[in-house]
This record gives sequence, C-alpha cells and structure tokens, in this order.
Amino acid sequence: MSDQKRLFLVDAYALIFRGYYAFIKNPRINSKGTDTSAIMGFMNSLLDVIKRERPDHLAVCFDKGGSVDRVEMFEAYKANRDETPEAIKIAVPYIHDILEAMHIPIMVKEGFEADDVIGTLSKQAEKEGYQTFMVTPDKDFAQLVTENVFMYRPKSFGGGYETWGIEEVKKKFEVENPLQVIDFLGMMGDSSDNIPGLPGVGEKTAKKFIAQYGSMENLLANTHELKGKMKENIEANKELGMLSKKLATIMLDVPVEFDAKDFELNHPDIQKVTEIFEELEFRQLLANFQKTFAVEAEPSSQEQSDVAPTSEKQKTDAKGSSAKAGAGQFSLFGDDNDDGTTTPYSSRKTAETTSHFYQSVAIGMATKLFIQNLLKQSSVCFDTETTSINPISAELVGIAFSWEVGKGFYLPFPENRDEAQDLIEQLRPFFENENIQKIGQNLKYDIKVLRKYNIKVKGKLFDTMLAHYLINPDMRHNMDVLSETYLNYTPISIETLIGKKGKNQLTMREVPFEQQTEYAVEDADITLQLKEHFEKELGEANTQKLFDEIEIPLLRVLADMELEGINLDKDFLNSLSEQLDNDIKSLEKLIYKEAGEVFNIASPKQLGDILFDKLKLVDKPKKTKTGQYATSEDILSYLAKDHDIIQHILDFRGLSKLKSTYVDALPNQIEPSTGRVHTDYMQTVAATGRLSSNNPNLQNIPIRTERGRQVRKAFIPRNNDFTLLSADYSQIELRIIAALSDEDTMIEAFKNGEDIHASTASKVFNVPLAEVTREQRSNAKTVNFGIIYGVSAFGLSNQTSLSRSEAKELIDTYYATYPKLKQYINDQIHFARENGYVQTVLGRRRYLNDINSRNAVVRGAAERNAVNAPIQGSAADIIKIAMIHIHDKLEASNFKTKMLLQVHDELVFDVFKPELETIKTLVKNEMEQAYKLKVPLDVDLGVGDDWLEAH
Repeated sequence: MSDQKRLFLVDAYALIFRGYYAFIKNPRINSKGTDTSAIMGFMNSLLDVIKRERPDHLAVCFDKGGSVDRVEMFEAYKANRDETPEAIKIAVPYIHDILEAMHIPIMVKEGFEADDVIGTLSKQAEKEGYQTFMVTPDKDFAQLVTENVFMYRPKSFGGGYETWGIEEVKKKFEVENPLQVIDFLGMMGDSSDNIPGLPGVGEKTAKKFIAQYGSMENLLANTHELKGKMKENIEANKELGMLSKKLATIMLDVPVEFDAKDFELNHPDIQKVTEIFEELEFRQLLANFQKTFAVEAEPSSQEQSDVAPTSEKQKTDAKGSSAKAGAGQFSLFGDDNDDGTTTPYSSRKTAETTSHFYQSVAIGMATKLFIQNLLKQSSVCFDTETTSINPISAELVGIAFSWEVGKGFYLPFPENRDEAQDLIEQLRPFFENENIQKIGQNLKYDIKVLRKYNIKVKGKLFDTMLAHYLINPDMRHNMDVLSETYLNYTPISIETLIGKKGKNQLTMREVPFEQQTEYAVEDADITLQLKEHFEKELGEANTQKLFDEIEIPLLRVLADMELEGINLDKDFLNSLSEQLDNDIKSLEKLIYKEAGEVFNIASPKQLGDILFDKLKLVDKPKKTKTGQYATSEDILSYLAKDHDIIQHILDFRGLSKLKSTYVDALPNQIEPSTGRVHTDYMQTVAATGRLSSNNPNLQNIPIRTERGRQVRKAFIPRNNDFTLLSADYSQIELRIIAALSDEDTMIEAFKNGEDIHASTASKVFNVPLAEVTREQRSNAKTVNFGIIYGVSAFGLSNQTSLSRSEAKELIDTYYATYPKLKQYINDQIHFARENGYVQTVLGRRRYLNDINSRNAVVRGAAERNAVNAPIQGSAADIIKIAMIHIHDKLEASNFKTKMLLQVHDELVFDVFKPELETIKTLVKNEMEQAYKLKVPLDVDLGVGDDWLEAH
C-alpha cells in the first residue's frame, strides 16, 4: 500500500471560501486596500497539504458556470446562495496565476461542478492503481469513497486534517456502503445546495430509513409500512425524492482526463510565485512557500528569516525573506533544517544590493565631532540597540542615527554602566534639544530605555509605527512589513545576528561590531525613509492633527505610566489561588455527581458526550465541523438557565481561567528590579483607536463575577502614604450615540441626570419612571448597549428572558421611541457606502472595504462596524485627550500622584494622600471637559486601599 502512487485533488472553492471566512473577523487588507484573506487562506491550506503529505501527484479543481445538467433537472438548484463576496471574486484570478506559476494543473470544465471533476478524475486514477485523496470539507464527497479513494478533510481552523475511508464513512453516516450516502443526502436534502429532499425527513430520520430500507428506491417502494403524516408526505413527494437523489449524485463522466505526467508535483517557478506574493504583500506566506519547497540560492553572508526577534527591541513582529537576485536552486521537500548558508530568492532590494554608507563612530574625538554635527540637524532618526526587548531590564549596546537617506552612524556603548552613562551624557544636548525633531519606529520603547539613563527625549516626535496606524489601521505596522510594502526593501534579519530563540541565542552585545553597525544604521535609515513617505499620507488622510495632538503626546504619557508600574499584593493572590483551587475542586465533585461519572471536564469531546449523548439535554445538539458536539461558551450559556450541570460547567471554566490567567500568572509578571507590574499599552492594535494592554493584559480581568472582581483587590498603592483613585466615565458610549444622533429625548434624560436605562424602560414599556421594574430596566439596558453592536431580536432574546417575538417588539418600540437614533444608524451606513470609511469625532477613520458587498453576511458585519466604530473610537479619543491633559498638569505642578492604568473608560491613579482632594477635582474636571458634546460627560470617582475598593 505504501508503494502506491498518491493523487491529491483539491476542491478549490471549498478551500477558498473556508480560507476567506477564517479571516472574516480580522480580514487581511494590504496597503493597496485589497482584501487578500481568501488567497491567503487557500494558499495556507494548499501548502499545509503539500508539507504534510508530500503527494506524488496533485491538481486543483474549480467550478465553471455551475452544473448545467442539475439546473435543467431542477431550476432552483443552488438558487438560494448569496452573491459571492468580492474578496473571493478578486482572489480567483490570483490563485490561478499562483497555481500556474507552481506548475500545478487547474482542472475545470464549463458546465460542471468541481465535485463532478474530482469524482471523474478519482475514478480514472483508481483504475490506474492510484490512491486518491479528495481535499475538501464537503460531506457530499463521502459517496465517492472506496478502498483507494479517500476524503482528506480539514478539521476546524488550525486543527489539521482527518482521512475518511470506508469505515469512517460508514460510521459517520450509519450506512453499510459509501454509495448509500447519495440516498442519505437525497432523503434529507441539502439547504446549502437547495436540494429539497423528502418533506419532514432530517438527518436522524434519514439514517433510520437507510438502516431499514437501504436506499431511496426501496423506501419509496415500501411507503405502505410508514404511518401518519410521514407516510402522507413521502407518498406525495416520491418524484421529489428521486429528483433529490439525482441532484445529490456526483457525476463520474465529465470530459476531463487524468494524465499522470501532467499531474506530477513539479518544479515551481520560484521567481514568478515570489513576485505574486510580493505584490500581494505575503511576507510570512512567502517564507512558508520557500521553506515548503526548500528554495536555495548561492550562499550569502546575510541570510534573512521570517521569525520575530526575541532579544532586541520589538520594532518588528516578523522579518521577511531576504533578497538575492538570481534563480534559486529547486529542491522539492528538501531538508527543513536551515543551516544558515542559503538565501531565498526575492526581487526586493537589500543592503547587499543597495548603495549605502553606514559608519561606526569611535569613542573620543570622533564622538565629539559627530555630536557637533548631530546638533546642527533639524530632524534626526535614531534607534537604540539593547540587550533585551524588556525596556526596564534592557541595557544600551549602541544607538544608530540617520538624517540623510542611505547614510547613517552607529555609536557603540561600553558594557560598564558608568562609562555608558558618561557617553549618554555627551548625547544629552541632542536628546533634550526642543528644536531637533526625533524620528523613530516604536519610539515608546526607546524613550523608556533612555529614561533608565536619566535622559528625557524632548522636542517634536515622529513615530512611523503610529503614523502608519492612522493611515492604514487594518495592516500590520512593524518596520519590516512597512519597509517591504512601501520601499520594496527587505531589512537585515535580527536572527542572522543573534540566532534563533532558545538557550543558545546571543544578545546584541555579543554580535560582531561590524554586523551591529550594518543592522542598526539600516533600521534608522529605513525609518527615516518611511517617515518621508508617511508624512505626505497623513495629510492626504486628514489625520495629521490626530497624529500631532493625540497619538504622539499620548506616546509620552504611556511611557511614563508603563515605567511607573503598579504595586501588587502577592500574599493576597496566593490566598485567592488556594480559595479558587478549593472552589474548582468542589465544582468538579458536583459536576461528576450530576453526570454520574468522572470525566475530563476540560475536554470538549468528553463533555459533549456526557451532556448530549448520556444526559440528552438537547434534542438536536449542534456539532462542530469535526463532527463532535459543540460546547462553546455561547452554546452552553444559552442552555445554562435550564440545566444546573451546564451552569456549574461554565462556573468551573470561569474559575479555572481566572486562576491560570491572572491569579497564578500575575506574581510571575512582577519586574524584579522594581517590585511592580508594568503592563505594555499598545496604540496600534485596535482599529477603533482603543488602547490594548499586554504582559499582563489588564483590560480582560473579569468584573462581572465576584471572584473576577477579587483580582482587582490585588492591585494596591505604593505604600501607606498613597491611596488608589479610580475615575470612570459613566455610560460614555451611550452619551456619545445620543449626541451624535441628536436624539432629543435621550439627550434630555442625560442632562436631567436620569438613570438612562430606567428612563428608556419607562418610555419603551410606557410606565411611569418610578414604576419601572428591575427586569424592565435590565432589558432596556441590554437594548441600549446592544443597539451600538447591531443586536437582533434573536440576540436580544438570548441575552434576556424575552421570547424572540417579544424581543423584536421591544427593538421596534425602542426605535419608535428614539427615531433620530434609527436615522443616525442609517446615515452612518450610507456615509460608509459613499466614502468607504466612517470616522470619530476627532476624524479617526475606520475603513470598511466590505460595506458594499453583495454578500449579506459580509455586508452586515461592515454595517455594524459603521455604527459601532465611531462610537467606540470617539470614546477612545476622548479618554486619550483626558490622559494627556491630566498627565501634563501632574507634571507641571510636580505632584507626587501618578497615573498608573487605563482600562477601557477608566483611569487609575496612585494618589499621595495629602494631594487627594486636589487630584479628585483635577481628574474629574479634565475628564468631563476633555471634549464638548451635546450631553454632559459624567465621571464617577472612587478611592480605596486597593483597586476593587476604589472602583
């Protein structure tokens, strides 16, 4: 069997659609605004199959023009399908070009579906002694399975593949022979293909009929054995049953031919594939392709790789494949172990192919002359090289400077701390000069490193990462991506200097001096070039003011907050960990008792089997793409109110996650040198403009559960002379939507200081404000916040005790009560359709490429973003303004109080107790006056000996 040749036939559209929807929540948009999700998803799957299976023969099969024969049989065949998303229409020609460049045959026949092409080819190949693997998630192909024809099914995204042979098909469909899958599909029909099936026959009944009668024909010949409505339905629809079976049958006589020689997996055209991938801006995919096919070229001193640096400043999250012109040597499925002697082909420029002048500066007179020249400049790009990506523990190894394209200087730093301090003192006049603009990529890192050496970076700043975030928020913003995208230049990889991550990885200090110089100055030179490019684009996108007045000043604020850190009560966390451990064990015992046996609660498969096979809690439980029962949070939450065991499982999951993610993890994130926790705020992650927090992520600490809230109790002031102050915007998103929509009724309620949820309940339920019940207020609150996120009647009924019809009535009444709100939503969607973006009160743009999609699902997601992004983004902009103003006033008056944290709409301060009353007034005033809306902004203040008490 192992000697048999293997043919892999790929169902193109199935994998293209699957790839596209894998990225639906986070589409891959390149700098040209092209949605490349479908191409990337398909190519990832194709390369995965090639790497895993190393097939002898391979072809990709496409539909063209649909199935003429099936439409003739049944006009409504597949007539119910949504319009193909534009991103997929764009993708197909690119995929054709890539496959042609890879010399992989494209099998397509006008008037036939890919299913029929694959079916025909699989049978032809079987006759020639081949094993055929049909690469598709589509269950219809199970009918084709034989001893030598298999389904090769992708599992849920990222989950690998499973092979279905005869036994797997028999078990899955409860049939004696895979051919009976046709009868099974004919009986139950297929809503995705609009195959009608027999009325009243679902999956369970179809399996019962197959077991009893074996085929559609035999069932229809014995309808006298059936009873009641089922008998009546099937007898009245015999012709429909036979038609459905024909529609479900994959054709095996398409005029295509399996040619073993043409189907051999052969030498790809490396240069052509590389050019297409570079046009699409597929950096990691290009590296994946080159590794898959073991692309090799002439040895190079500067090999590039596609892995993130781990001992250097995080200016990049991945480095791209380097360029060395010339055709690469092809070695199909060669050794994956990279020995560092080869360079993949690329058409991009590199340091090796580009004229440049990068010079190191010797300590002494040369340094003095260099600094004299440096101080004459009006704008300089600089870049620190350090021993670690952690700015708090990192030591300076060198600093690169560039103020002219293609030229730059590298100043190495001695390892001795006193000598390093002496050298940085010579540079103090440059860094603290208000008249020299400082340029950099991720300047927050450099500013934090220099602060360790008591250097404050003053003067105007230009951060290329922040600039690009405002220009194109949906793209990645690391330097290598920007360099390759905008300059067609691949920088030197950090891994060529320090090696791959692991115990043998070097620090930058151990890298030969000449390599340090080339690497560091190149970064400064490239960043300088990007600055000149982005400066123009900021103006074109009308985001220069946002850049200069919000994002750049905020960069300094965040640097100070991150350096400050926050104190943590380790003893309390240890005690909480023990309590959680006891609670988790108690829940385990309770769940085992309710289930009647011990099982792995954390295993979705075992859990599904207990809940839905053994306990039969649901008549028709949902299943995942892999065939096991779905036990995700949203599914279990929906069932929890009816079944105690499910609520206990959700509690078990919540406590387990809380313990591992926060309670046990937080003490390990205390910085040894400061004894505090220093989160990293990222300005360039969320497309809405919101900040995100990392290491630790303080924005996801659960606050809706008692145990979750307890985690906040671990965050404490620096000492007994200080206390924590929490300042939280009250319902800021509702206030913004009231103001933007000019909804008089809602604006009036906020101006009068009413409880907005009670006020809404009073109006939509038509009861006096004083008589609003707790449940009515709760339902109104759900709608108030749900409207921002495009809540549906189905979604509202899931979140409340309302039925779907009651939920629909409530939403309709809500819009009738607030007609301007409904008009605002429509206006936002219309604006997005006309302009391709929406914007916040400060002009921050959210681009929506799918707003005019003909695909209802895709368009709906874009429409929800059109409404939500300006509201969330405006809230983000307003709190950023407040942070900048508060920070400036704290500094100007030399207060001992420090701003520590920003979590969504809340700011947390470490307040020196004698300053408390002054700070409370200052913070409340600055937050409430940060931006003038038609409704007043309201801030709640709380003070305490820990964050929970303050909040």
